[in-house]
Amino acid sequence: YNTALSLTALAFAGDPEYDQVMLDARRFLINQQADFDAKGETDNAFDGGVGYGGTYSHSDLSNTHFALEALYYAKSRLGDKGSELDKKVQLDWDAAITFVSRTQNLPGSFEDYAVTEENRGGFNYFPGDSKAGEDELADGRVALRSYGSMSYAGLLSFIYAGMDKDDERIVSVLEWLKKNYTLDENPGLDGQGLFYYYHTMAKAL
Repeated sequence: YNTALSLTALAFAGDPEYDQVMLDARRFLINQQADFDAKGETDNAFDGGVGYGGTYSHSDLSNTHFALEALYYAKSRLGDKGSELDKKVQLDWDAAITFVSRTQNLPGSFEDYAVTEENRGGFNYFPGDSKAGEDELADGRVALRSYGSMSYAGLLSFIYAGMDKDDERIVSVLEWLKKNYTLDENPGLDGQGLFYYYHTMAKAL
């Protein structure tokens, strides 16, 4: 995410002096997109996303949304600049959205977990993990709890991908965010990650 944040900052600086640095950073981020198991297929829950790399070998929504943001603004700044290699190396946006969708509490998004009405439409940290915890239901299934900061991060990811505003995934996350709107806390996490929550909220809205 340090590269993503730096690339976003340089894109807003608008100085041609930074174009090559931006192109290098862009290529680095794209090469961080996960593609486990069968190449070119989103057959792993973490395919399409971006993580910390190294020993932390899976994607998460926080890193992914920062990467999508950086690539979105880099494209508007760089246009068609760069070598043939730069033009050839492209993010798989469809795979990225598949990953982001798997972190959303919607029926069918990640079938290993149930979706309760109070969490419907919100987002988690990565498929199968919510920093807000989980609930065990009467039938033995487990439901992940949605929380504010990742729900805005999910919304931002959809925005950067150019998703239609009438898509069920956008409509559903907006409904969850309206129901849980507050400036007193990061919904689902109390005071944890409060500045992150404010930051993602401000950009998404």
